[in-house]
Amino acid sequence: MASYHALTVWQRGEQKFTDNRYSRAHRWRFDGGVEVPASSSPHVVPLPMSVADAVDPEEAFVAALSSCHLLWFLSIAARRGYIVDSYEDDAVGVMAKDAAGKLAMTVVTLRPRIVCSGEKIPDAATIAALHHEAHEQCFIANSIRSEVRIEPR
Repeated sequence: MASYHALTVWQRGEQKFTDNRYSRAHRWRFDGGVEVPASSSPHVVPLPMSVADAVDPEEAFVAALSSCHLLWFLSIAARRGYIVDSYEDDAVGVMAKDAAGKLAMTVVTLRPRIVCSGEKIPDAATIAALHHEAHEQCFIANSIRSEVRIEPR
């Protein structure tokens, strides 16, 4: 079993806090020293309390799911002898009320575009099967309740 860590850091500074107009800007620090500017989504908390060019938790959720799927797809394709030259996913998450009436990321659609080369090029059915297996193996997909759709382009 493995443990994964992220340090989330926010400081009030000189801002008033109790008026609820404080900055939601914060930082995520990961092992290896990577630091990412983060904030609430401007869709949730209006500007200027949010930071539009920072990563928000909803975007990070979609990116984590997309990244996990990508990594599994590449691993499975390599084991099957396919050469993947590029993989681009224009993933989209939809925030809506769930069955309990709570706001949740209800659907995430992964829309990967894969380019392969070499003597063994997978056909559309094989690519769909590779995506299905990648989805079944994806740790993030196995950890969430949201519907995940995969629509290869």
